[in-house]
Amino acid sequence: MPKHFFPESVKKFHDLLETRKSVPSLGTNIDVLKKIAWDYFSSTGIPLHRRGNELWKYTNLKPLSDTSFTLSSDSDVNVEDIVNEIPWSKDWHNILFINGMYRPDSLGKLDLPSGLSISDFQHNNMWANFGSLAKPNSGTFAALNTVFVQDGISIKIEPDTKIRKPINIIFVVSEVPRNFATFPRVYLDVGENSEATMIESYISLTSHPILTIPVVEIEQHTEAILRHYRIQMENENSFHIGSTRVGQKGSSKFESSTFATGPRIGRNDIHVSLNEPDATCQLHGLYITFGDQQQDNEISTTHSKPSCTSGQFYKGILAGKSTAVFSGDIVVEKGAQKSIADQKDLNLLLSKGVEIDTKPSLEIFADDVQCSHGATAGHIDLNSLFYLQSRGLDFNTAKAMLIRGFADEMIVEFELTELFEFISGLVDDIIPTLQSQSDTIGTT
Repeated sequence: MPKHFFPESVKKFHDLLETRKSVPSLGTNIDVLKKIAWDYFSSTGIPLHRRGNELWKYTNLKPLSDTSFTLSSDSDVNVEDIVNEIPWSKDWHNILFINGMYRPDSLGKLDLPSGLSISDFQHNNMWANFGSLAKPNSGTFAALNTVFVQDGISIKIEPDTKIRKPINIIFVVSEVPRNFATFPRVYLDVGENSEATMIESYISLTSHPILTIPVVEIEQHTEAILRHYRIQMENENSFHIGSTRVGQKGSSKFESSTFATGPRIGRNDIHVSLNEPDATCQLHGLYITFGDQQQDNEISTTHSKPSCTSGQFYKGILAGKSTAVFSGDIVVEKGAQKSIADQKDLNLLLSKGVEIDTKPSLEIFADDVQCSHGATAGHIDLNSLFYLQSRGLDFNTAKAMLIRGFADEMIVEFELTELFEFISGLVDDIIPTLQSQSDTIGTT
């Protein structure tokens, strides 16, 4: 084999990396992690072989592999254009990234309260815990993020601190003139007995194909409470492969709600480790696909210690020829007695051409546990539709009401008023498209 031979799925990223040769080093330790990550990626490439590859068994990544991207863009964006497209409030702690670069104070000066600090990539402590939860060789896209990341933020919440205003992190790709790739990185440390709310939003203002590979690492200390919201709504030509890694200590509480729609291929990959007794996590999500879109949810929770509680509850709405994947995994390790875990995935199929691959999974190595899982996929109920029509609603209004009713159970998880209203409006705007591509009613 020639010395510099690369498989095609690797060569494009190798060539992209060559354009970064002039970028200053982030430090010896980070350079070591980047090398580990590149060695891992160059040995695996984009996972195109689906047979025997459970993580990507139902996902065809060839469209991503066949697309070339650039890392540089001289395009900018009017901040007013952003605030019209995202959930936000001037009363929040708003943090903006444009085309992968941190833009402090772009949405107003950050007036951080005592006990909350934010460091960008120019500070050494930004990288102190880099890769501690998302290992550089733990997967294809975590590796790619590690190789290419040049900007990010580290958020530190001191012990015994309650952050009353949400920390709102917005990732925007502007009206770039070409295909564009971005690799956001966030590390959040929630101190002992502290409490905070964090929001992530991913949007694109361009119609060009974009590739977004974010990695978010969250460390929660004893009795820390974090409410986490994630909104993914990039353009229909985009690729979004996001990884979230959460480590929880004793009696901490993690609540996460996600909403995903839009990209050609999207994936929400979240792994929570309950590392000490009495930790709890609840993961919820709503995904909506139509046209030729695909949305994956790779959700896993590991109970490492006794008396931990976890829940996974996701809902999908599919129309057109779209596909979705729910791969949920709950692992209860040996010795993690008194664990309580629940998992379910419910899907509403509006078209004959859609496909949902749902794979709930329990791996239990302890004998004193309460665990359950389940999944369903079905059409709009004919009796419910008839009931609404018998009360005077026309066919389309009744159908829209049933679609919205199916989604409402997840929408209410977005408890902040601004978030709830934003997601509600977004779903209402999508429903006409779902109806236009719907051709299935009832069970026949």
